[in-house]
Amino acid sequence: MTNTLLVLTGTQVWRLNDGTEHPTGFWAEEFVAPHRVFTEAGHTITIATPGGVTPVADELSLAPAMNNNDEAAIAELRAYLDKSQEALAAAVPLADIDPAQYDVVFVPGGHGPMEDLATDLDVARILEAVLDAPGKILASVCHGPASFVTATRNGEWLFAGRNLTAFLDEEERQAGFADRAPWLLESRLAQQGAAFSAGPVWQPHLVTDGNLITGQNPASAEPAAQAVLEQLAETR
Repeated sequence: MTNTLLVLTGTQVWRLNDGTEHPTGFWAEEFVAPHRVFTEAGHTITIATPGGVTPVADELSLAPAMNNNDEAAIAELRAYLDKSQEALAAAVPLADIDPAQYDVVFVPGGHGPMEDLATDLDVARILEAVLDAPGKILASVCHGPASFVTATRNGEWLFAGRNLTAFLDEEERQAGFADRAPWLLESRLAQQGAAFSAGPVWQPHLVTDGNLITGQNPASAEPAAQAVLEQLAETR
């Protein structure tokens, strides 16, 4: 049995540098696609958030413009979220998580992680325990790697020199938030010393570095989950 931890943002607002609070949460596709992949693979899934609050989907992630105006795809996302409400409501506090109990830690994005996971010390503790641990996999997509920025080991940033990807500055510009964002994720990760890899904007792009799997954007969520399954198969 594979035990998988999904770490979701618990915030519903992202505080921008102009003082406004932008409504946010987790990005629907980035939760739905991995959750479905892992469920179909028979994983036991635990959802955790800061403080154990019930996470919510960012309504922007369900807007037609963010889903190629595909109403059927949006309806499918909403239906999956509806049937997942009990699991989301059962989210456990990150402070209660023992990373030794999990084979996979997966951090989806949405702008929410920029607000809370980026400074959460329990996330940092979990990431430090999992990265490079034999038999474990750490994966994250889009803004999920905002959770990486405060994680350290022996006083050094945990992801210095690691090959990874995340939501691009250019994608943030095209989404309309770059000028108001307190910081940009690609720039922050690169400045802290990551070996950042950028693929074409809005296209699936994965980077694997040991047991670290990262995806660039929402389109990378399902491929990232599949890459987790492939790595698990190789190590078992």
